[in-house]
Amino acid sequence: MTLDLNRQESYSILLLLAFYLSGVLIIGSGHFPDFILLTPLNLLVSIGVVLWNHPQWSAATWGVLLLSFAVGFGVEIIGINTGLIFGEYAYGPVLGWKILGTPPMIGINWALLTYCIGCTVNALLPQWSWPLRAAISASVMVLLDYFIEPVAIFYDMWTWTAPEVPLQNYLAWFVISWILLAVFHYLQGWIKNKVAYCLLIMQFLFFWALGQIIA
Repeated sequence: MTLDLNRQESYSILLLLAFYLSGVLIIGSGHFPDFILLTPLNLLVSIGVVLWNHPQWSAATWGVLLLSFAVGFGVEIIGINTGLIFGEYAYGPVLGWKILGTPPMIGINWALLTYCIGCTVNALLPQWSWPLRAAISASVMVLLDYFIEPVAIFYDMWTWTAPEVPLQNYLAWFVISWILLAVFHYLQGWIKNKVAYCLLIMQFLFFWALGQIIA
C-alpha cells in the first residue's frame, strides 16, 4: 500500500486532519463542552470527503453503502429498544436527533467505517479471499470500537446500564461487521481509497488521544 497522493487526495487528507486534530485539542481541553455536539457535522464531512475520492462509482458501491447504513441503523434501533443485540444502552444528545431512540448518524458511522476499513484491508491483503478479508476487517472494526467506547461514554454519546461495556457488544459488532464487510469485499474487493486509509488512522488516533486525556 503506497500513498503517492494527487492534489485532491492531499487537500482532502489535510482537511480531515484539521477536523480531527482540532477535535482532540478543543474537546480534550474541556473549555468548550458544547463542541462535542458538532460530532454529526464531523461525520458528514468525513464521509463526504472520503466518498469524494471514491475511484469508480457503480450500483455495487451504492448498494454496499446503503446496506451498511440500513443494517447499522436497523440493528441499533433493535438493540436500543430490546437490549438483545449489544446489551442495555441508550444514546445521549451528542449524535443528534433520534428515531425510536436511535440517531440516524449512527447509521452514517456504520457506512463510513465499513467503507474505510474495507478499502484499507483491500489494499493491505489484496490476495486474500473475501471471507478472510471480512474477518480481518471485522476484527479491526471491533478494535476501533474498543477505543471508541470509553470516549463515547465519557462524553455522553451513549451510556450502558451495566457498569462495564458487555462482551456481548463486541461479539455483536464482530458478527454484524463481518456480514457487512463480507458484502463489501465480495462486491468491492478491488476498491482502494487512500483518503479512507488515512481517515481510519485518524479515527484510531483521535479516540486513543481522547482516551488518554480522560483516563
